[in-house]
Amino acid sequence: MSIDDSLIRILTVDDHPLLRKGIAALVNVENDMKLVAEASNGEEAIEQFRLYRPDVTLMDIQMPGLNGIETISQILKESPNARIIVLTTYSGDVQAVRSLKAGARAYLLKRQVHRELLDTIRAVHSGQKRIPQEIALELVDHPTDDLTPREVDVMQLIALGNSNKQIADQLSLAEASVKSHVASILSKLGANDRAHAVTIGLKRGIIEL
Repeated sequence: MSIDDSLIRILTVDDHPLLRKGIAALVNVENDMKLVAEASNGEEAIEQFRLYRPDVTLMDIQMPGLNGIETISQILKESPNARIIVLTTYSGDVQAVRSLKAGARAYLLKRQVHRELLDTIRAVHSGQKRIPQEIALELVDHPTDDLTPREVDVMQLIALGNSNKQIADQLSLAEASVKSHVASILSKLGANDRAHAVTIGLKRGIIEL
């Protein structure tokens, strides 16, 4: 039996089966939308998108293999009009910026799903963009403090407990260069010390553990 063309056709992508089941339960009782496909990773998501051409795709960021942001980029490369909503546990502004730059139309925290998912799906389907207020405020607070890719590398190694000398060895840098990067990181993030910088980096989604 074919699916009514008037329904909003949805693909959900997440590596947690319980979350996919919960989204299916939310969506399938609505009279204007239908879950048509599921995927547990980025590679499956691309295959399912090609097969079903959904109107709206719900995409997790952190998945094994191809992550959500890379998957968004790949889908939009093939289908520039794809409408994708990021669903994530990460409230950091940096992850939001990466998702939006990749082409996502909305960014929704998983704890908001029961309250806001259905309205967000309808809004994105109608051509709107959505971003939670708390993340919008973070973006306003941090407009110009982007770390360079090298600074992110240094910060990730700091988070893993490496000394400046160890970081220098791993990144093939002079120890003085690492010290310079650390000073720049602290300044850009307004951090008091290395530990404080790591805390800020994790909160904002700049680095992961």
